[in-house]
Amino acid sequence: MINIHKKTLQDLEFETVLEQVSEYCVTHLGNQKALQIEPFNNKEALLSALQLTNEYVSSFYNDNRIPNHGFDAITKELQLLRIENTYLETHSLKKIVSISLTANDIVKFLNKFEDYYPSLKQFASRIEVTTVIIEKIDSVVDRFGDVKDNASALLFELRQSMNKLKGKINSSFTSALNQYHNLEYLDDIRESVVENKRVLAVKAMYRRKVKGAIMGGSKTGSIVYIEPEATLQHTRELNNLEYEESEEVVRILKEVTNFLRDFLPLIEAYQVFLTNIDVIAAKAKYAKSMNAILPEISEDRHIFLRDAYHPLLYLTNVEKKEKTYPQTIELNNDKRIIVISGPNAGGKSITLKTVGLLQLMLQSGMLIPVHERSKVTIFDRVLTDIGDNQSIENHLSTYSYRLKQMNYFLKKVNKNTLFLIDEFGTGSDPELGGALAETFLEEFYGRNAFGIITTHYANLKMLANEKDEMINANMMFDERTLEPMYKLALGQAGSSFTFEVAQKNGIPYSLINRAKKKIERSKVRFDATIAKLQKQRAKLEKTSESLKVNERKKQSEADKLEEINNKIQKKLESYQELYDSNQRLIYLGQKVNDISEKFFKDKRKRELMAELFRLVQIENSKRKKVSAKQAKAEKAKEAKIKQEAEKKVEVIRKKKKEAKKKAVVQEKPKPVLKVGDRVRMHDGRAVGSIDTLEKGKATVNYGIFTTNVNVDLLELVEAVKK
Repeated sequence: MINIHKKTLQDLEFETVLEQVSEYCVTHLGNQKALQIEPFNNKEALLSALQLTNEYVSSFYNDNRIPNHGFDAITKELQLLRIENTYLETHSLKKIVSISLTANDIVKFLNKFEDYYPSLKQFASRIEVTTVIIEKIDSVVDRFGDVKDNASALLFELRQSMNKLKGKINSSFTSALNQYHNLEYLDDIRESVVENKRVLAVKAMYRRKVKGAIMGGSKTGSIVYIEPEATLQHTRELNNLEYEESEEVVRILKEVTNFLRDFLPLIEAYQVFLTNIDVIAAKAKYAKSMNAILPEISEDRHIFLRDAYHPLLYLTNVEKKEKTYPQTIELNNDKRIIVISGPNAGGKSITLKTVGLLQLMLQSGMLIPVHERSKVTIFDRVLTDIGDNQSIENHLSTYSYRLKQMNYFLKKVNKNTLFLIDEFGTGSDPELGGALAETFLEEFYGRNAFGIITTHYANLKMLANEKDEMINANMMFDERTLEPMYKLALGQAGSSFTFEVAQKNGIPYSLINRAKKKIERSKVRFDATIAKLQKQRAKLEKTSESLKVNERKKQSEADKLEEINNKIQKKLESYQELYDSNQRLIYLGQKVNDISEKFFKDKRKRELMAELFRLVQIENSKRKKVSAKQAKAEKAKEAKIKQEAEKKVEVIRKKKKEAKKKAVVQEKPKPVLKVGDRVRMHDGRAVGSIDTLEKGKATVNYGIFTTNVNVDLLELVEAVKK
């Protein structure tokens, strides 16, 4: 059974967290419920609540956003439904329709996306999805909030009669208006409205000549408002019908209300369900605002809060655009009590409060701002003694009050307890208070409790050093500036830096020296040793951090070099393949050129064909049979390599061209080509002879075939002999 005292909630400012959560609620009932959140007293209910909040947070980061859950409270409507012979007005019925639709939409959505939100789906499974309530109200009330004409046969008949009467009233009034206007009995405004009825604006001097009921007059008395006699009878009939209509409307509303009474538990469940969803959504939005998560929940009493932030401090600093320093704290069965020491203003108390507040939030179904590798455990009790504990009401001193607290602790502390005590043992004589505090701490230790305390007492630091399952810790300070670093260092007690801080704040050295002489020399030496060790630890911490950074840099550089080496190796292999392929093609080209030259000389076609066929057979014998898919892949790979190579060749060519432009080289005059000259293309190897020359074009004969080429693209190999 989990039971957390109200004083613990006050000490850790849990109410402020609830106020911040409640601001994310979209309904008044949700807001009120959020302010009443308390730690769960049942572990199963707590784990379920944590899972609900965690699933709702996940909805912010996927495409399946949970539908809107806003609603108007129906608390008054529910009260009326519990009272016999009462009925709900149309606006109340519309509110019930709205809340039914909202609840149904959410339940249907969660059923549809059960894979995403299994816990929320299970939570909503108690709500019945039904359209009976909606259909019943919609059959009676229209979208404007009026009872429909066809809600009953009698109402339809009454409204038909009323409409006819209104027509008669208008026609009879128009007739009277025209009649008396022609007689010039009416004022310039002619007509007005009194008590929702059209009346004639009659000049006061003619009021006796106009038949009808006087309904009033103007402030000056110059106009008398008269309802014409012709309309009076129809108006009386209309009044009777309106009374009957209102009675019929009440009867219909009573019938609908009686129908809804059978669904009272379901309608109540709708409001409770949507209120709970509002609170879950508010917790989720609050978690998102500080990047909070659901850490692993350990069953073996292991707390590991990595990069833990104090929620209130974090959100305040976000608003101020200031940095918040996270803490990393670990408690387990081997190290279950931490004794934090060191100077004031170093962050000891905030570290203590961070652990306590995160524990309360977690045990109230909220996510906490820690690293995802963190671990938490659930305690039956969280006991705190933090802040100024002087009790004015009970006329108790700080020390008396703290002793009462320790007495309460002694009754409650056990292996399932987390205790958090700030400035343990203060308020009395340092020697006596320290001795008593040490005794209490030994008792808590003996009961296998988990806890964190802050202290300046040397004997408590010594005790933590002697006990196996207790550990010293200190808030680190810069050894030169004595400025706090807001970082908890486990394993070593902290010096109070009493004399160092005094010297830094301008206290004369002679006074500090006198103070040192007044206290036990051994105590000064002990504190000085701790201070020295703390400074050395800070230096080692910086050196270690620097070495880690350098190691990470070296590893990163090595990884990059390895990656570059692999890429170069792959490119070299690809270019080697391309080179081999091109060499083979060059060899084939040379072979074909030799055969064509031989044919050019002897003109023997049969031998030419035989040579070519033999060459093709030799090449085909080297080829391997591959599937169309493999061939396509090979071609694609080869094309990619060629493309890369061509890009690089293009760059080289550009550089060469630029170099040629820079170097002033006298070009040789181009020779004048004639028919019969042996020539070749600038980029080619095949040699042919010019058959004809015409308008800058040459017909070149290669033996097997002829081609037309621009003269500028040809270079002279051998001039024709004259």
